Amino acid sequence: MTRIYCGNLPFSTNDDELRGMFEDFGTVNDASVVSDRETGRSRGFGFVDMDAEGAAKAIEALDGQDYKGRNLKVNEARPREERPPQRNNRSSSRRY
Repeated sequence: MTRIYCGNLPFSTNDDELRGMFEDFGTVNDASVVSDRETGRSRGFGFVDMDAEGAAKAIEALDGQDYKGRNLKVNEARPREERPPQRNNRSSSRRY
């Protein structure tokens, strides 16, 4: 299984449209457009999980292609980097 990053998507793109873009290249197990937590609006990128052979074909075919007036950025997704937990330290900022 390979996870693909698909960036520079039009903000109107939904999960089904993203899935449809990749189905010609192999079996798509999951496709999701990332949304802003507060507004629910698309952030302009998404991820697709599919078999390795189909993923390679999709990346080759779709990277740099025009989709609804935008040039897609398609590549194998990098693992998410660990981030240290954020602390809400309001008391640590001193006001004089």
